[in-house]
Amino acid sequence: MIFTALDFWVFFIVVFAGFALLSKKTTLRNAYLMLASFFFYYKTSGTFLILLVFSILFAYSTGALIHGAKKSWHKKALLISSVVVHLFFLCYFKYAYFFADVVSDLSGFHLHVFDPLALLGNALVQTDYFSIDRILLPVGISFFTFQILTYVVDIYRGKLEPLRSLSDFGFYVSFFPQLVAGPIVRASEFIPQLHKTSILTKAEFGLALFMILKGLFKKMFIGDYMAVNFIDRVFANPLSYTGVENISALVAYSLQVYVDFSGYTDIAIGLSLLMGFRL
Repeated sequence: MIFTALDFWVFFIVVFAGFALLSKKTTLRNAYLMLASFFFYYKTSGTFLILLVFSILFAYSTGALIHGAKKSWHKKALLISSVVVHLFFLCYFKYAYFFADVVSDLSGFHLHVFDPLALLGNALVQTDYFSIDRILLPVGISFFTFQILTYVVDIYRGKLEPLRSLSDFGFYVSFFPQLVAGPIVRASEFIPQLHKTSILTKAEFGLALFMILKGLFKKMFIGDYMAVNFIDRVFANPLSYTGVENISALVAYSLQVYVDFSGYTDIAIGLSLLMGFRL
């Protein structure tokens, strides 16, 4: 489910309708948006929702423990444990094959990489439904990992009080507009907005609509157009093109990556603003 797909906009219209009904009841609103974000992530990443929920629960607990710890060494130990656990998952899913290849080349031993979540899933359902021999990258893992880390670090530094409500924290981490492609939002900037009720002004509505349309234009009419009409053709058969054309395709690919992320960020900012949140 991506921002340029029709099913996403159907999803957003339904979610926004529910949001409008609950906009004044901030606790229910945040819980509702958290559940909607979980559904969005499930449709995007399937069973990796388990990883997202675990990360939320672990960080929520660690943040409370850091705040309650009396001794500095205890606070530091809790912070380090949180950072290590979250970065372990990030590095494992994102760089496991790279590290395995490096160690194998240096040591001469062949390291086998497997997916622990798939292994756990097979154990739970008592089947071999999930393949354990191939690691799939959870969508948005970099973004929600670093958002979680800003939360625990800000608590450790005394800049932020831990959230009492688990649903508030889950909403902060999983808010669907920025979950997949950012932008990364510091806890100290987003959390104060959680229980604010605001009426969208005409200027804010216009800005939100402008950001969404600008993002869609970047993604669909610049990034996708370059990919379909030039980049993909050169990459598919590079020997049929000149050296200059191949280099141009590499440069265009870099531009496409930038335009894609920039477009997604603009859309995320616009969608969030429609619901009264500033990223």
